[in-house]
Amino acid sequence: MENFVAYNPTTLHFGRDVLRTLGQTVNRYGKKVLLVYGKGSIRKNGLYDQVIKQLESIGAEVYEYGGIRSNPVVQDVDAAAAIGRENMVDVILAVGGGSVIDSAKVISVAIPVEIPAWDFFSRRAMPRSAVPLIAVLTLAATGTEMNQFAVLSNHDAEVKGSIGSPLIFPKHSFLDPQLTIPVPRNYTAYGIADLIAHALEAYFGKGEDATLTDRFVFSIIKEAMEFGPALLDDLSNYELRAKIMFAATMALNGMTMYGRASGEWGVHSIGHILSLLYDVPHGASLTVVYPAWMRLQLDRIPHRIAHLGENLFNVRDPEETISRFEDFFRRIECPVRLKEATGDQANPEEIFRVMVSNKAATYVHKLDQDDYRKIIELMM
Repeated sequence: MENFVAYNPTTLHFGRDVLRTLGQTVNRYGKKVLLVYGKGSIRKNGLYDQVIKQLESIGAEVYEYGGIRSNPVVQDVDAAAAIGRENMVDVILAVGGGSVIDSAKVISVAIPVEIPAWDFFSRRAMPRSAVPLIAVLTLAATGTEMNQFAVLSNHDAEVKGSIGSPLIFPKHSFLDPQLTIPVPRNYTAYGIADLIAHALEAYFGKGEDATLTDRFVFSIIKEAMEFGPALLDDLSNYELRAKIMFAATMALNGMTMYGRASGEWGVHSIGHILSLLYDVPHGASLTVVYPAWMRLQLDRIPHRIAHLGENLFNVRDPEETISRFEDFFRRIECPVRLKEATGDQANPEEIFRVMVSNKAATYVHKLDQDDYRKIIELMM
């Protein structure tokens, strides 16, 4: 087991009607609020009115930035940060899924400085301070509500990149499973896939002797595999929504990394390229890449894949383990091949070129350019 430090400062408010205390929580940080949200679904389902009522109850002065995209871009972050900077906001309130919360995290560290937000991603600058962030989650998937990471796209640079900093942990995150009921079937499935991928990225990281942490991973994946299909057949079921929401948060809040030196984020980095080039939903990109990545690793880490299969599916054969994952992804109607995710858009040479320029999958199990071509072939 590797040495580790366990740290998570986010206060999680989980359960039915937890938004009743949103206003008083925001009030602890100030009354000048930058409200950040997506393309308008919160207005249609009534959540916007609910949030505004809470802010009005404390006499908040509200500035808004709506329109964050499902694959968020740095231009929106810069525009929102300018609003926050100009109005000297005290606190950011992000209402939405992972894209909104990730954007708000970067906004929080961009407001105090007069530089483009992308400077944090290109490592020309490091976050030094942050406006406090409070999150209201509407999609169970990314785990961003309780971690220190954020992902953005820069189409000009052809990069979908990530940053991590203790400064961007949300101060509070509100998770009411009722708020995920309007999420359509396909995006519910993509969220289930995303949380499984997060657990796997930890499992395949550096530090194989973290046996208890491995059991955390197995339990999270089993939870998703048991209750995910049931949820897709009963999208308005509160208890099933709660189980998946809790699993998604636990998959990437640090607990699956205890005893490991690092995670293996290669699959995510390749998936980000598919999202960048073809606007593939994040979870859907991962169900295409993960089986291909594991097949590439069959001769390199067969023991690790076999151990996974034994604990999840009661099979020892590594190839059978991968097939079982594919079967599950198909069962929840997620793509497992490039054509299923992109139609006829996918261009292997374009994907290869951007993988090279992004130095994709250079994590624990490093891939070279020959590996890039092999994994693209395995995704076809």
